Amino acid sequence: MERLRGSDFLDIAQLDRMELEGILDLAGRIKAGGWSDTPLLGRTLALLFQKPSMRTRVSFQVGVSRLGGRAVTLGNEEVGLGQREGVADVARVLDRYVDGIVARVGPHRDLLELASASANPVINALSDASHPCQVLADLLTMREALGRLDATTRVVFVGDGNNVVSSLMEAATLLGFPLTVVSPPAYRPSAEAVARAPEVSVTSDLAAVAGAAIVYTDVWTSMGQEAEAEARRAEFAKYQVNERLMEMAPEALFMHCLPAHRGEEVTAEVIDGPRSVVFDQAGNRLDAQMALLALIYGEA
Repeated sequence: MERLRGSDFLDIAQLDRMELEGILDLAGRIKAGGWSDTPLLGRTLALLFQKPSMRTRVSFQVGVSRLGGRAVTLGNEEVGLGQREGVADVARVLDRYVDGIVARVGPHRDLLELASASANPVINALSDASHPCQVLADLLTMREALGRLDATTRVVFVGDGNNVVSSLMEAATLLGFPLTVVSPPAYRPSAEAVARAPEVSVTSDLAAVAGAAIVYTDVWTSMGQEAEAEARRAEFAKYQVNERLMEMAPEALFMHCLPAHRGEEVTAEVIDGPRSVVFDQAGNRLDAQMALLALIYGEA
């Protein structure tokens, strides 16, 4: 087992295709019970949460434990990252106690500063610019559910061009699967995300859903955007993933990174229906993150 070239994991784009496929392959082995090494034996990781979480916290805590390590979880009220204490100072102090930081932050710059100041690995568990660990689980789910992830796997994301979309665009560029992002004009992916993934199609036309293998959506209003909720509901109303929209892609599976707001971005009939793989997708966070940790901390 070869370690990843860099110790930090901040974005999908820092990987090459072989490294990304290696993470997914190992995640599949872990999930199938064919791998039981403990590369975190004797190590402790800090889980630093500037934003609250359920899936990220539990999956990383369980994953670290299953790999033989221990996790210390720190909430924003305990650390006050960048407010009570400077970001770089937090990194330098944690370096003295733990063997790495898993950080779920707001501004991406906080993540970059943590990584710059820390001598130990820093893993991006979410920032306002990207969500690479979520997308590792998404890719594993697509491979499992469809039996492939290649040029024939057409993925259509409907909704806000947010941090999940940015990481999904990077993955599509690396692995060569076609991705279309369907968003209202004012909520398309950032110019930086588009520049990194010029092959990805970005449109406002819902007709792009036709022929998709995967239809993916996320909440219209993310944490920190609550003041925009009413305006966003008005802008996104026609982009709801419902049975009529899914009829445009009769063979497509449905994905959502959760939490879901039933009746807003998706109807209950779709998310709870037979084509939904949403809860398998959530479960795959554990195996994908275990594989990532194993390839960061395993023997070279």
